[in-house]
Amino acid sequence: MTKRQGEPSVRRAIGSGSVFEERIGYARAVVDGDRVHVSGTTGFDYASMTIPEGVVEQAEQCLRNVGAALAGAGCTFADVVRVRYLLPAREDFEPCWPVLREAFGRVRPAATMMVCGLADERMRIEIEVDARRGTVAAGPGSGLRIEPVDGDAMVEEWRHVHNVIVPPAAMTPDEVRERVGRHRLANAYLGDVLVGCSTVRPPAGGERVATVIARVLPAYRGRGIGTALYEEGLAHARVLGAGAVETVVLAANADGLRFAGARGFAETERYVLDGASDEWVDLRLADRPEDHSHAPS
Repeated sequence: MTKRQGEPSVRRAIGSGSVFEERIGYARAVVDGDRVHVSGTTGFDYASMTIPEGVVEQAEQCLRNVGAALAGAGCTFADVVRVRYLLPAREDFEPCWPVLREAFGRVRPAATMMVCGLADERMRIEIEVDARRGTVAAGPGSGLRIEPVDGDAMVEEWRHVHNVIVPPAAMTPDEVRERVGRHRLANAYLGDVLVGCSTVRPPAGGERVATVIARVLPAYRGRGIGTALYEEGLAHARVLGAGAVETVVLAANADGLRFAGARGFAETERYVLDGASDEWVDLRLADRPEDHSHAPS
């Protein structure tokens, strides 16, 4: 079977910087198709290779380390399907429950707790998880939230995604705040993790042309997030009375051009802005927005 653009590699290893990974010969996580396997992870801070004494503090650091590994695989705690807890002392488990519930209470993965010795006597808990990179969609129970930008924190999140996807047009916080007043900007979250953003420019001109742009951080592509952002933006353009819909993509963004083409957009113009060297592509939706049907992710 041919791998679709944006899908994870067949097998990819993710490191964390832990000295144990190099000395022993393993990866912090392995992406295998749509499955993600995170190795047993302890409470070491890998930047300093220090570990707190308390089991609750170790559990908190374990989860930070696991979360970083999942993010490297384009996942969040919302994607976890199984978790294993390993502790040398069974009485240490219950004090960790509030911390563990904060991470997994809404997800409810299958779970196992085992009492066993760990590699270092300072280690009081080890956590191992398996996750699945499934297709997601906006809506109740899906885990994907699309929210209009409101406040400085969301402005900075929107700016981060925009600048990662289109660095030649990197924006300052003040420029984003100015856009919020003219356009409809939104952020996408998978659980509590920022994964994308969108822009809807209101209809303008005699044809009432609206612009809809969806952006997804590279690690989270291939999961339907771009489709959800685009369809939410298209629906908003319809409400505003758009007679036609356009989008704009950096020519070097091959994923973005393929995404637009798969959703019925056709190229209308290529250009380079004055004083710049990067090429941009304008595309227009072939059908009227009210006639456009769902395109699969």
